[in-house]
Amino acid sequence: MKFHSVARRGGLLAATLLSTTMLAGVAHAETLRGGVVDASGTRALQGTEITIVELGRTTEAAADGSFRFPDVPAGSYTVIARYAGADEAAEKVTVVEGTPATVSFSMGAAGSDILVIGQQANLSSSLSRQRAADGVESVLTRDGIGQFPDQNVAESLRRLPGVNILNDQGEGRFVSVRGLDPELNAASVNGVRLPAPESDVRSVALDVISSDLIESIEVKKSLTPDMDADTIGASIEINTTSAFDRKKNLFKVSAEGSYNDLINEFSPKGSVDFSAKLGENVGVAGGLSYYRRKFATDNMEMDGWGEDDGIVYADTVEYRDYDVTRERISASLGFDFRVGDTTKLYARGLYSQFDDQEYRRRLIFEMDEAPSSGTASSATFRSDDGEISVQRDLKDRFESQKIRSLSAGGETETGPWKITYSASYAKSTENERGSIDPVVFEQKFEDPGQLGVVFDYGKANYTGYAITTGQADFLNPGKYEFDKVERTTRSASQDREWALRADVSRAFAVEGGEFTVQAGAKARWRKKSYDGQFDIYDGYDGDLTLADVLGKQDYGLALIDPVPAKASFRPIFRDNLGDFELDPIDTATASAESDYRVDEDVTAAYLLGRWDSATLRVVGGLRMERTRNSITGNIVTIVPEEEDDEGNVTQEEAVLVSPQSFKRSYTDWLPSLTVRYEPVRNLVLRAAGYKNLVRPKLSRLAPRAVIEDNEGEFGNPDLKPYRAWNADLSIEYYFGKNSAISAGFFYKDIKDYIVDQTIQDVVYNGITLDEGTTSINGESAKIKGFEFSYSQAFGFLPSPFDGLLAQFNYTYTDAKGTVFTDGDITDPRRVSLPASSKHTFNAVLGYEKGPLSLRIAGTYRDKYLDEVGGKANEDRYVASHFQLDLSAKYRITDNVRLFAEWVNVTDEPYFAYQNFGGSRRLLQYEEYSWTAKFGVTANF
Repeated sequence: MKFHSVARRGGLLAATLLSTTMLAGVAHAETLRGGVVDASGTRALQGTEITIVELGRTTEAAADGSFRFPDVPAGSYTVIARYAGADEAAEKVTVVEGTPATVSFSMGAAGSDILVIGQQANLSSSLSRQRAADGVESVLTRDGIGQFPDQNVAESLRRLPGVNILNDQGEGRFVSVRGLDPELNAASVNGVRLPAPESDVRSVALDVISSDLIESIEVKKSLTPDMDADTIGASIEINTTSAFDRKKNLFKVSAEGSYNDLINEFSPKGSVDFSAKLGENVGVAGGLSYYRRKFATDNMEMDGWGEDDGIVYADTVEYRDYDVTRERISASLGFDFRVGDTTKLYARGLYSQFDDQEYRRRLIFEMDEAPSSGTASSATFRSDDGEISVQRDLKDRFESQKIRSLSAGGETETGPWKITYSASYAKSTENERGSIDPVVFEQKFEDPGQLGVVFDYGKANYTGYAITTGQADFLNPGKYEFDKVERTTRSASQDREWALRADVSRAFAVEGGEFTVQAGAKARWRKKSYDGQFDIYDGYDGDLTLADVLGKQDYGLALIDPVPAKASFRPIFRDNLGDFELDPIDTATASAESDYRVDEDVTAAYLLGRWDSATLRVVGGLRMERTRNSITGNIVTIVPEEEDDEGNVTQEEAVLVSPQSFKRSYTDWLPSLTVRYEPVRNLVLRAAGYKNLVRPKLSRLAPRAVIEDNEGEFGNPDLKPYRAWNADLSIEYYFGKNSAISAGFFYKDIKDYIVDQTIQDVVYNGITLDEGTTSINGESAKIKGFEFSYSQAFGFLPSPFDGLLAQFNYTYTDAKGTVFTDGDITDPRRVSLPASSKHTFNAVLGYEKGPLSLRIAGTYRDKYLDEVGGKANEDRYVASHFQLDLSAKYRITDNVRLFAEWVNVTDEPYFAYQNFGGSRRLLQYEEYSWTAKFGVTANF
């Protein structure tokens, strides 16, 4: 597709329509206003399609159910409202000159709650808002989020077409859309762009935000000029409750307990949610959620795969036992105001805190030499042939992430004019102080006959071990001496953003529809920084062995005793700190190499034209974004010790730290054109072509460098952003009540895709290094794919089968990019883009009738490339994953419900591997087992 040509034609169309309509006047015109609620009068029905039949003008109800048509000539009209899951409603209205007209709709059967709660409500709301959207969009609503056994926003999103979730210890964390890296998405809450708590990412880990406080989540996969352009995957827009979205006051409480099969303890969860009007024109809404989850993970990891004399082996094998306690506190509060008939104002805030206390105990084998013997599925190592180091260590880490956002703004509508405005502030932090990560106890087996160990690779996802020689010493905790301890004295990441925005639009009523001209501007000021202090102690004045901190294993994959007790080392370290010997070189290096600060200021402006009629909607325009960066980092140079010919030290080993700064700026012009066409009732066709960008990770831009032995690792402040041309085509058919089928095609051509690369004979700051590792802009990457979605409520079946519901979606993604073998630009190879699964699907079978609600949900994603290695047999893959979840609810009274959920019924593990020596070779395997939940909710 020639996007430039499409954009020019779209701009020409907009200019022609604008010049025509600005000359046209509508005599004796008034504004027609109205609202839409469900039949019970409980909630507004956002996304309801409203049409003035005689004028061919169409609009959609806003979040509070309101709608308006400016410049309606005096006369009598038929106004029709359509909402998925409800019968079409029609009202007659007469517009009289000098008197604003109003019309209201109540959708659904009288006394029915089908549009208010439950699976039917979710289906109705999601389909209505998807249908009303300009471009390609998927929606989850409050009822939909509540229907699934999901712990956070990320896990809720995996139910949508084309959405993948990347897990952390069995819990969904990062969101991948259409097979793209999570770094290529943008996330916002109530219109406020969320900065990232972690120091080394741009994307936000959505496990920080509880799903209990969310009213809806919109995943916008195509862009219009009024949207921030810095996303290639999708714009994930999270909305909390507004007091005006509900027409009746709400107070909801929920209490829950959960049990994980790997840890014999219950985890509590509770939430409070409310919405109330404090008068006709003032409302307040908010909520509070608390979740304390205790769980365990059994893990094993391997590294250093190689081959010697036909024996394939790994030189490092780790058995890891994790015990984790996570506390998630989320709170939201918002105020809404109406000022007369023309202005709505709001102020909203969100606070989320995610605390993670992790204990990890490891048994580690490190072999210096190749195995002495082996088979096709095993390798035997002996200390006779080379040193075998056995380490038993402990990680005792506490980390806290916080996300805060504040926003205030409003909209004013007067006649054909509409003005929106907002100011916002968001701050994300990640702090870690006093963590022990790790303390290591080591025993080295160097002499003949000291240790023999055989590793069994017979199963691709499991490696067992057996000690053949030296078992007594291997199991003796007194033989494992203190090696080192790393203390995180300070690890502080901070990301802040301020923003101002204003938009103004003017609607023109013309024959057969409405044309709108809209313009806007936005300014964003972002500051991200990281400051670390790591103290590394590699000696102890006295005797300190594993026997002094001995504990007991609770690990199910192998024997890893003897192990340290989880909380054993911290008091010894605190009380005897003066006896531990600080390594000044390693401490200085670790504390300086990661520090950085990046300022990123983005100024944007846009102009668009919009044509709306009963059958056709066209949105076209141009967006400009100007980016300015100020970047600071450290060059850390490790100066080796030097001696003269007589062995005298002439230069002590030292660490030199030199700050350096850069400034840069660039401008992007981003055209787009979106078409929505409904040739016949219930058949919607969409097409979109647009250009967008994603700026590099701020940590990658930071000019940080570590240089040692004429080799270096460094950031790249000259990185260009990802830039992409995109095309979307889709067809949607809405049949019956709460039933739809859709299919779509997408294509993305990304330039300047960023990859990490090791380069030989590289020049850095005027010095030629033998080898340097940095981030560079690579060749182009192309993504193409197909999405299919089906949803249906089987209300037409005879009882009791009329309570059945089914949902299914499938996405195929072919995402390919170019990398270079071992950094050699003459040897390119095509690979799947990281985090890209070729096949994903979600399937749901539900039943809802009377007081009973049941649901079974299955989620599948294909394998994906996780990390790109220097060559193909070093690439890291994550195996395919299928998870089955069950949920049940029973309504005791109109206001009280019991629920039970069973998560990960199939006990699906995590398995990462590389293809080496003709087989899949284990890199990481984790088991989480299943989790059961039960609780009660009550509405008042």
